[in-house]
Amino acid sequence: MKKNFDVIIEKDADGFYIATVPVLKGCYTQAKSLDLLMERIKEVIELCLQTQEISIDNEFIGVQRVAISA
Repeated sequence: MKKNFDVIIEKDADGFYIATVPVLKGCYTQAKSLDLLMERIKEVIELCLQTQEISIDNEFIGVQRVAISA
């Protein structure tokens, strides 16, 4: 059975891509290219699923950028 996971992807100041799976605690990785990042996040998801029980109750809606004056 296939399971689908929402992955948040960001790019840091050094040019590395960072992938995070919000529904799995501690499930994240980084890579220099998006292709490698996707390979790595699939591996990390599989590892996280071996050690965590999940119940996906949340529905992913989206990401919103908010600007504030600091």
